[in-house]
Amino acid sequence: MNARAEKFPVTPAALRTPLTELLGCRYPIIQTAMGWVAGSELVAATCNAGGFGFLAGATIAADKIEAEIENVRKLTDDKPFGLNFHMFQPNAQQLLDLAVRHKIRAVSYGRGPDKKTIGRLRDAGIVCMPTVGALKHAQKAIELGANVITVQGGEGGGHTGSVPTTVLLPQVVDSVDVPVVAAGGFYDGRGLLAALAFGAQGIAMGTRFLMTTDNRIPPQTLARYVAVKETDRIRVSHLIDGMPQRMIDNEYLDRLAKASPARRVMIALRSALAWKQQTGMTTSHAVKVLWQALREDSSTVAQTVMAANAPMLLQRAMIDGEPADGVMSAGQVAAIIDRLQSCEEVIDGIVAQAAARLAEWQVQG
Repeated sequence: MNARAEKFPVTPAALRTPLTELLGCRYPIIQTAMGWVAGSELVAATCNAGGFGFLAGATIAADKIEAEIENVRKLTDDKPFGLNFHMFQPNAQQLLDLAVRHKIRAVSYGRGPDKKTIGRLRDAGIVCMPTVGALKHAQKAIELGANVITVQGGEGGGHTGSVPTTVLLPQVVDSVDVPVVAAGGFYDGRGLLAALAFGAQGIAMGTRFLMTTDNRIPPQTLARYVAVKETDRIRVSHLIDGMPQRMIDNEYLDRLAKASPARRVMIALRSALAWKQQTGMTTSHAVKVLWQALREDSSTVAQTVMAANAPMLLQRAMIDGEPADGVMSAGQVAAIIDRLQSCEEVIDGIVAQAAARLAEWQVQG
């Protein structure tokens, strides 16, 4: 028996939920698909530690994504894991085909896949678990075929809503009949137990896994994350792509706030062109995306153009190692995390704390 098995010879019964059975993981702890962050190494480290990791297919080049999938399989001895995608990607169909061909256990996504697409995934035995930030979006996702819902409250990093997790989570749990995963503000064993008490079947964390030693993020960028000690330094802004996005305050955001609207549009257009070139998006595909936005809501056209800002600016910080000139998405918990640990240490710590709290309650009872 290895050292980890001796520490946790039996998973506490309360930590085994329908989610762990559905996903095939030991603990109901999910690592989200953070763009430019959730590569095969981070996903493998999460899965090997007993959690469930999602590969960020949205920011992995089309000619590298299958190799990343195969690398997770190799590093984990074929443990189950998930794949994230967006339907507006030029290679969305490729990702769907790969998910089916490789028998990926689960896929995560935002709004986008239609009922037919989700049906194809479900027919292949793939768990469909979109992330939503509002009750109506959760209900719509289930109507389209999702069989797990991840609910992210306003405390979460990246694109986020305004409703706190403690308000949104029970709303969704009381309104749906599928397993619910809680996201936004979770980082330790107390949070896991709180989510289970609310009726969720597990927790999903991005920032907590971003701030580990098992990813590819340059040390100078990680140092900026660890240095944040006040939650008011992690703010929500609409400046990046027109949608609310929580990130660490930095020099770039300050410059963007001072720029004129025309200047911000020019920055967005440059990002859009760079994103188009990097992803191999054809002009016809770009026009199709814009036309779809125009048909659905003319007010989203500007957001569609600005949407390229987020991945390109994230790339500067997460890949190029330029945290002052890019975007650092982060949940409010970044201000609480004061050191980098491995995924194994993070998950072991969460499980140990949750088990200790459960034991305390049993003694007190």
